[in-house]
Amino acid sequence: MNKRVTGLGGFFFKTKDPDGIKNWYKKHLGIPTDQYGWSFWWKDKEGKDCMTQWSPFKDDTEYFNPSEKQFMMNFRVENLKELLAELKKEGVTIIGEVEEYDYGKFGWILDPEGNKIELWEPVDKAFL
Repeated sequence: MNKRVTGLGGFFFKTKDPDGIKNWYKKHLGIPTDQYGWSFWWKDKEGKDCMTQWSPFKDDTEYFNPSEKQFMMNFRVENLKELLAELKKEGVTIIGEVEEYDYGKFGWILDPEGNKIELWEPVDKAFL
């Protein structure tokens, strides 16, 4: 398995007031936020449309569990199921089962410091 991470899928963080923080970023930095945050659209080196998500979460969210950190990274990957099998062989902590949606597959791991990392095999065209 050659490729693992192909790009940043998203950055998620906890905040006391997700709507307030989205409005602040909209007002002061011009970020066109919506109910989820902001979707950055870009093209990869082959010219394929890709998306990265920026999202504030309520500070009491359980979505980042078991990590107690204030943030969670999401990395774009190829062949998620194969990658998780390889990571498991390497001793990486895998959390839960792969979840599949119209816009991609998701899996989760922990790094050595307990940061939860979301791995996303996207279907970018689902957003277009």
